[in-house]
Amino acid sequence: MEWKDWYLDVIFVPSGFLIFVSYHIWLWRRVRSQPFTTTVGRNARGRRFWVSSIIKDNVKKDIVAVQTLRNSIMGSSLMATAAVLLCGGMAAFFSSIKEPMNGGHGEFMLALKFVAMMALLIFSFVFFSISIQIMGQVNFLVNCPVEEDSTPEYLTELLERGFSFNMVGNRLFYAAVPLLLWISGPLLVFLCCLAEVIVLYTSDFVLLEDRKVQAQVYGNGLC
Repeated sequence: MEWKDWYLDVIFVPSGFLIFVSYHIWLWRRVRSQPFTTTVGRNARGRRFWVSSIIKDNVKKDIVAVQTLRNSIMGSSLMATAAVLLCGGMAAFFSSIKEPMNGGHGEFMLALKFVAMMALLIFSFVFFSISIQIMGQVNFLVNCPVEEDSTPEYLTELLERGFSFNMVGNRLFYAAVPLLLWISGPLLVFLCCLAEVIVLYTSDFVLLEDRKVQAQVYGNGLC
């Protein structure tokens, strides 16, 4: 396999994933330093208040708590199932390919695409499974009497851990999409990563119109 056959893969594929990874590193730093400029930080704050509200009025809101957590578990279960089905589908698809498609340059590149895609989907399934396990534990503890093992602080930490694993599973699932397009050429990988970053930015960060609210939050020392 000559350099001219695969140099585009070396340029576009790492560049696309470098943009994807760099965006998430920047997002993580913003969540740690300025949480209320991101939807991740604001949602975490809302879940903290939700746990306190449920525990304070547990008699009236016990069913609401169980239904809310059940919906979150169902969402994670759906994504975990999708990841497993895609793994099986990709395994059947790649095993049926006898000749490389457009953008493939031999058995090595085909195997690399298959292993990379399967690794992301399998890890995505693992993170979703851990999230389901943690959310199930929260579902049991949220209606228990407030004791040392089920304090609001512990439940909030457990709930945030479950949503964190769910978010990582989602992002790994999204990262597998460009690899799916890699079978048609490396340029599509770069364009897909760029498009995903743009779409994720619009959902991960708050609009500039909310700066006054952010200033009030920081001024009150709630962050």
